[in-house]
Amino acid sequence: MSRSFRQALALGLAAEPSSAANDAIERPRQAAIETLKPSRKDLEHGLELHANSLVIESYGFSPTSATDGDRMRAAIEAGASAVELEDLQEEMNMTRHVTVAAEQQEYKEAWEASGVTCILQNAGAEGQDPPSLMKRLARFTYVTDMLRDFVFKAATPSDIVEARRQKKHCLYFSGNSVPLAQQWNSVKEELAFIRLFFQMGVRMMHLTYNRRNMLADGCGEASNGGLSDLGRAAITEMNRLGVIVDVAHTGWKSSFEAAKASSRPMVASHSGCVSLHHHIRSKPDDVIRAIADTGGYVGVLSISSFLGRSRDLNAMLDHIDYIVKHYGADHAAIGTDLAYRSRLNAEGRKAPPRPKSRPGFEGLWPGDSYTSGAQHASLAWINWPLFTVGMVQRGHSDQDIQKILGGNVLRVARAVFPNAGG
Repeated sequence: MSRSFRQALALGLAAEPSSAANDAIERPRQAAIETLKPSRKDLEHGLELHANSLVIESYGFSPTSATDGDRMRAAIEAGASAVELEDLQEEMNMTRHVTVAAEQQEYKEAWEASGVTCILQNAGAEGQDPPSLMKRLARFTYVTDMLRDFVFKAATPSDIVEARRQKKHCLYFSGNSVPLAQQWNSVKEELAFIRLFFQMGVRMMHLTYNRRNMLADGCGEASNGGLSDLGRAAITEMNRLGVIVDVAHTGWKSSFEAAKASSRPMVASHSGCVSLHHHIRSKPDDVIRAIADTGGYVGVLSISSFLGRSRDLNAMLDHIDYIVKHYGADHAAIGTDLAYRSRLNAEGRKAPPRPKSRPGFEGLWPGDSYTSGAQHASLAWINWPLFTVGMVQRGHSDQDIQKILGGNVLRVARAVFPNAGG
């Protein structure tokens, strides 16, 4: 056992490595400790600070369950379509912790290990068709209804604060796109679903998801066109209703113009800094400045191939440092864009390979638009306490770290939500 791991063990950060029940948690933790090599003082202070902070992920996914391999096999053998199989897998990953005791135990263990109170949860598909968008929204509504004594839907920013007070967890729903009627009769009719989805609990929406739509160009479009007139109208409506405008997957010119159009703080909820690593999902300095000028933030993600350089936790911390140095601690957050995945995944391997299908829209995106290469274990979702330790090592003040951990997300949520913050 390494010295750094003994330190973590002494502080209650890790269980014994031989504990099979926690191996999916302990291995990434050990990787993060070995990556950071913190002093005992920094480790102790970081863990204590994390435990005493309101931690809100600016965009991510709550822990997921393993696929039921027998159900998937039966669906494949029955000739289910590719869409049907995708829906079935998503539903099982997103909801089996409600009904399967072992999955529920692991779901709760992962939440507790992270020290996260609230996730701005991806609760919408990558498109603008309202029925499609309602699928994930329904699944997470179901989870928060059935497990409400542990995790509930936060309808207002104050609900997030209340979740921490009650030592519970919550989801603040995000939509991966702006829902559109797609009838093209009038602007008012076309944007009417924004209000309906707000009423169903969605508090943040992407303008685009990598590709071009009727609102703006996504970050995967080579043309890098700007915001459309309908896009400006959508931002006005989101500002009016209290929906956070998110440009994480939006093109650079469109992101800049969206920041200039928004009368409320807006965000890039899970992104990075082009100045450190050139990637379509990161933002150049002029866009980060424009977002900061709205009062918003850039949430730094944890996907190795997006971060550059060492591709590990230190690379993620470099992006946080850059934002704090150049734009101030009020404009940085953490949105990992990752999920803890159930260690019970052997169950899912019972299913045979899926039938071959045509490439999706992802085939039109640049080759590095998503992951390439291995994901570094130090960036695992459950390593949030070590993210805090890393910021302590980098010399950020406790006050600034607490802003980055959740204070900035709460401030923006209050500023955008109707009636002075809920």
